[in-house]
Amino acid sequence: LRDPMAMERANLLNMAKLSIKGLIESALSFGRTLDSDYPPLQQFFVVMEHCLKHGLRVKKSFLGFNKSLWGPLELVEKLCPEAAEISASVRDLPGLKTPLGRARAWLRLALMQKRLADYLRLLITRKDLLSDFYENSALMLEEEGAVIVGLLVGLNVIDANLCVKGEDLDSQVGVIDFSMYLKNDIDDYRSEERNSQIASILDQKNYVEELNRQLNSTVHGLQGRVDSLEKSNSKLIEELAIAKNNIIKLQEENQQLRSENSLILLKTQQQLEVTQGDVSVERDTYKQSRQGLDEMYNEARRQLKEECQLRQDVENELVVQVSMKQEMELAMKLLEKDIHEKQDTLIGLRHQLDEVKAINVEMYQKMQSSDDEMKKKNNMISRLEEKTNQITATMKQLEQRLQEAERHRTSAEEGTRRFKLDFANKADSLQRQIEHREKQLQQLETDLKIEREWRQTLQNDLDRERDTVAQLSTEALQINGLKKEFHRLQDENIQLKTICEDQEQALEELGSKLSESKMKIEDIKEANKALQGGQVWLKDKDASHCKLCEKEFSISRRKV
Repeated sequence: LRDPMAMERANLLNMAKLSIKGLIESALSFGRTLDSDYPPLQQFFVVMEHCLKHGLRVKKSFLGFNKSLWGPLELVEKLCPEAAEISASVRDLPGLKTPLGRARAWLRLALMQKRLADYLRLLITRKDLLSDFYENSALMLEEEGAVIVGLLVGLNVIDANLCVKGEDLDSQVGVIDFSMYLKNDIDDYRSEERNSQIASILDQKNYVEELNRQLNSTVHGLQGRVDSLEKSNSKLIEELAIAKNNIIKLQEENQQLRSENSLILLKTQQQLEVTQGDVSVERDTYKQSRQGLDEMYNEARRQLKEECQLRQDVENELVVQVSMKQEMELAMKLLEKDIHEKQDTLIGLRHQLDEVKAINVEMYQKMQSSDDEMKKKNNMISRLEEKTNQITATMKQLEQRLQEAERHRTSAEEGTRRFKLDFANKADSLQRQIEHREKQLQQLETDLKIEREWRQTLQNDLDRERDTVAQLSTEALQINGLKKEFHRLQDENIQLKTICEDQEQALEELGSKLSESKMKIEDIKEANKALQGGQVWLKDKDASHCKLCEKEFSISRRKV
């Protein structure tokens, strides 16, 4: 038994071959730009959607399980930066709300760019990325995917103009119409001859387009290298200008720092001179005050000694002279007063001494703070000197880098000059090759125009025949409808006839009954008249004429 996934891949490959072949043939016979309403193009997108959905992993979401084509197609913009424009335009479309609609819009835009085969080729080469979205036996991970991508190269001969913005791509139902691919033997025989001719023309055109694409890629590569060299040259020039500006700024900052350093040194020297002058003045005042206090202390001490000596003398005199006690008492009182005053002066001098000591302590603290400030300023000066040394070192490094940048710039200018010469020679050779290929293309285009005209005439004849067949089929359908209507009317006529006969019979029966009842009523009336006038009812054989008007009875004049 074959693997069902392998059978599905084979069926999808055959359908892709048929749809791509039919699209190319019909587009070449159509001879105009294809739009969204072209049936083979719609069927091609349906087949491509089935191919891309084959083996797609089911992902869980809040709304349930879903399969999204948009996930693997979003990888193309990472592999090829040129596809980012398509992805961005698809995301910006306002009418698309589902990932399936975005994937359909992406396929249409890629076909209009004629890059669908290139984008899918890049995608199938990265199987490590596709394995996150597809099963291991999916079509995109097997050889059938590479075959389908190779068939898509032929679609580059088709010009399509698809309006993606107005279409409802979210709700379209992708069903493959197999009736488009069922052909008879005559069409196959004719199409084989045409296909052989078209295949040779398409091969030539594909070869020319591929060669032109390679030439364009080489030209773009060379142009990119030139642009990169110009950008690097401009960057080096900008860096050189920035380095010069930085050097100028650093020189200005260095000058400012030197000026600030000189100002700080002047200010510190002035402050040191002022503090030294204050300290010297305070020292002089302290020395003077200390000398005065010493002198006062010596005088007080000397006076105290003298008073002690006097007291001893007085005591001796008291012992010796008792008689002079009162005078001595007065003298003692005076002396006590003097002693108290001197003690008060001593206390005051002690207070002054304490204040002088406090002033000396404050002066000592001020000297320490000034010494600390001097140390801090010396440290700042050393830091500024280190900064100036660093700035000079950076200036030397910048000068070395500037010299290296100038050497690189000269080497880059020589390289660009050589590259421009080589590029000019290559461009001339490529221009000659392009002119030769353009002549070949013109010849091929004339052949293609003849083939298209021939195909157009055949298509017109086929369209006329189709129109006549359609008219005949419509007329046959109308005749069948008329026949059915005629049979229906005949049936209705028969039914009406039967109804009419029944109604006539009923009317005849009613008429006979009415005539009988009328005759009975007339007989009753005549009998009543005869009874009233004394007349006798005669028999029909005897009554030949009317007795009232005396006229004979006939068919029009009945007997009553």
